[in-house]
Amino acid sequence: MAKIAVEPASPSAAPPAGKLLAEGDGWTVFDVVCTAGPRDRPFEERHARASIAIVVSGTFQYRSAAGRELMTPGSLFLGNHGQCFECGHEHGTGDRCVSFSYAPEFFERLASDAGGGEPFRHLRLPPIRPLAPIVSRAAAALAGPADRPWEELAVEIAAQAVQLDRGLSPRTSTAGAGAEARVTQAVRRMERHPEDSYPLEILAREARLSPYHFLRTFEARTGATPHQYLLRLRLRCAALRLSAESTKIVDIALDCGFGDVSNFTRTFRAEFGVSPRAYRVRGADCQSAAGC
Repeated sequence: MAKIAVEPASPSAAPPAGKLLAEGDGWTVFDVVCTAGPRDRPFEERHARASIAIVVSGTFQYRSAAGRELMTPGSLFLGNHGQCFECGHEHGTGDRCVSFSYAPEFFERLASDAGGGEPFRHLRLPPIRPLAPIVSRAAAALAGPADRPWEELAVEIAAQAVQLDRGLSPRTSTAGAGAEARVTQAVRRMERHPEDSYPLEILAREARLSPYHFLRTFEARTGATPHQYLLRLRLRCAALRLSAESTKIVDIALDCGFGDVSNFTRTFRAEFGVSPRAYRVRGADCQSAAGC
């Protein structure tokens, strides 16, 4: 079973490629579906980059010189840059993983910011309670809209994996007033232009923080990640326009930064409990009642 950013350790090996979901400066995310079973011979592979994979479904055996682990849904597959390994399916067919890979320099910086270091000490993190929220978010993102927060997930899962692998407690943000001021500037910029995109790497660079520290500081100060904050800001802007204007719903969705009306409708309903059309009608009914 090939996970992320792997290369055959021998010329005869040909690991299957995953579907690229997203990529950025130093990180990539793949959806990897494996159909191998007990009759398929495992082959040796090598991690071309630091690797973390969330097992979404199925089971498989993960083996390297460091030992052997059974991978089950909710567990994390950990791989160090250059590490050789094999994956087998002796007891069942197939699995699916959300797989993250990191350039060595990028991962080294993330690991340092999170309070840990390289390499991973373990092959696997079991499906323990601290991992449940981010595992659920990643699994949901597979079936979610196009604007999935993969960059934030890539940073968060790396930091959490490093901390749990080392037995560390999560580090809180120690950013001072200057960093808080730069987070405030990012919030105000989003408020002025909610339709724009705001990659985490760019926001962090402008704030003169690492992506890890910017994400932690932003969430500590606002109660949401940048992606969550921007999404709710867009939804509030759309709700205001639905109540005040007769503009077509599709135009409001696009103006507010949503890629398509179906994504907008689904997200709006999840946030407000009704569809955009029903929200508009309800607002019109309230105005009519107030005018009587």
